[in-house]
Amino acid sequence: MQNVISFPKLGLVFNADQVAFTVFGKEIYWYAIIILTGFAAGLVFCMRSAKKRGINPDYIFDIGLYGLVIGIICARIYYVLFDLSSFKDNIWDVFKIWNGGLAIYGGIIGAAATAYVYCRVKKLNVLEVFDICAPGLLIGQAIGRYGNFFNAEVYGGETSSILGMSINGASPVHPLFFYESCWNIVGLVLVIIFRDRKTAHGQVFFGYLLWYSIGRLFLEGMRKSEYILYAVKDVVGISQIVAAVLIVVSVVMLVYITKNKKIEMKKDAAK
Repeated sequence: MQNVISFPKLGLVFNADQVAFTVFGKEIYWYAIIILTGFAAGLVFCMRSAKKRGINPDYIFDIGLYGLVIGIICARIYYVLFDLSSFKDNIWDVFKIWNGGLAIYGGIIGAAATAYVYCRVKKLNVLEVFDICAPGLLIGQAIGRYGNFFNAEVYGGETSSILGMSINGASPVHPLFFYESCWNIVGLVLVIIFRDRKTAHGQVFFGYLLWYSIGRLFLEGMRKSEYILYAVKDVVGISQIVAAVLIVVSVVMLVYITKNKKIEMKKDAAK
């Protein structure tokens, strides 16, 4: 399916086809290509960061590979569980992830759980590895959001903003994919600046989680209602609740990790 996506006030027009090309009659979607591109870029970045910090890049590769598979499965499960009514008439639609329908928080939960188990098995410092992976998550999310552009989905309400996006000639709407991508890019810059100044393992990861969740809390509320998985119909979305919880968890963990490190430093100084 092809959509004409334009930004009237910027004079930009794109013919966005969901299908990139076909291989032996099988359609390959831009959505999948962009998600995998974001994953690959984030993984390469993290592997290079790990090497500089004395951690075998192969560990990060394994975490990325396992995390990708489990993350996609969890992202789909998360989405389906909170939107069961859309799949009741055709259960096979559950498996059609190329049509969209991946909840990023489900993916983060799945990837984080995978990384945690892997680190425990390999006896790696969990929080140190999480810190290394945090920038990669932001890279993947910043790039991956453009999958929504090609699918002409997950946009906001009508707007007269200079960034207003028109789909097939309709009234301009907020291009939330672009907003969130920019938010993640800013977060990436902040994380990279902060990571070499951290005083304890875990600060970078929970800083990432705090930044992303703040952005998601507000951007989720800007979505058109059909793109919100509601906890309370037309009032609050599931992802907004998750974002609010993670903001609190992130702040608590940042305070705890920082204070705990200071206590350890004082004990070491007293020896």
